[in-house]
Amino acid sequence: MEDSAAPLREAWYYAAAGRRLKPGAMLARTMLGEPVLVGRDAAGAVFALRDLCPHRGMPLSAGQFDGREIECCYHGWRFATGGQCMAIPALVPGRAFTPARVRVRRYPAREVQGNIWVYFGSDPAAAPEIPLVDGFDGARPRLIETVALAASIDHAVVGLMDPAHGPFVHRAWWWRSRRSIQPKAKVFAPSPWGFTMSRHQPSANSRAYRLLGGAPETEIIFRLPSVRIENIRAGRHLVGNLTAITPIDERTTAINHCIYWTVPVLAALKPLLRRYVRAFLDQDRAIMERQSHGLRFDPPLMLIDDADTQAKWYYRLKREYRRARTEGRPFENPIKPRTLEWRS
Repeated sequence: MEDSAAPLREAWYYAAAGRRLKPGAMLARTMLGEPVLVGRDAAGAVFALRDLCPHRGMPLSAGQFDGREIECCYHGWRFATGGQCMAIPALVPGRAFTPARVRVRRYPAREVQGNIWVYFGSDPAAAPEIPLVDGFDGARPRLIETVALAASIDHAVVGLMDPAHGPFVHRAWWWRSRRSIQPKAKVFAPSPWGFTMSRHQPSANSRAYRLLGGAPETEIIFRLPSVRIENIRAGRHLVGNLTAITPIDERTTAINHCIYWTVPVLAALKPLLRRYVRAFLDQDRAIMERQSHGLRFDPPLMLIDDADTQAKWYYRLKREYRRARTEGRPFENPIKPRTLEWRS
């Protein structure tokens, strides 16, 4: 029986920004507790392999890659980007054992809107699709920041969708203060593999939106396994925020925040915007580290309506996803349309 607190399998997870990989380059990652090598071949295609040589367990990422084959630094075994062993230098010709009998596990990998995603499971066609930011087909993020959190995947996701912590955790002159708390009411509806906060004008106490000018409107989407997308429209301009949480291991996650925009002023303000994004993520990291000290004691946790309803929905979606796969039936979204009210 799969641990209910474990990350969902049969799902795509964010691995790296595409710009990190030039042709012939590779990166080492730990994802879902597994060592993963992510690379780009000489033709520009991305790939992902288990980052272990099957001979003696050496990380393949410690070796050399010529854009076609990866050479293990320990004994020179060579592997194609599809995982098949191409050469074993120590073998004497004529032996029954051949390199063709050896393979490294290959993970499906795709590059979408400038980001590289890796699939964990056996059937990508049956899983939630890689999410897209509206209006940015073929585009790359203008800004990407990643931070590691001392939190399991569930606590990280619940923190991501928590609407009430802003005035306490993210207090800043450019965002919110404790005195800025006010009533909120948002309309939610089910959407593929998750739910959507319907398009609305940002709250008056969210100062950062004023940079966009006009009367911006925002729509916020959550979808399994752990992705939040905010689509913002301000007149003819668009801003897209993609936040993807990747489990590193049972106690650590990476939060990857990607921003797309067509607003000229944001290009000029990019250095300042990067500082704000880092500050925002560092505040989340600090609060999650503090929470981790309490969670060590495995306390019972209380989720309230309506402020914590999105967290309840996340757990409900996760349970249904597992049941559907176990029973071999289509996923049935358990979320119903609803207006939630809270103060933040």
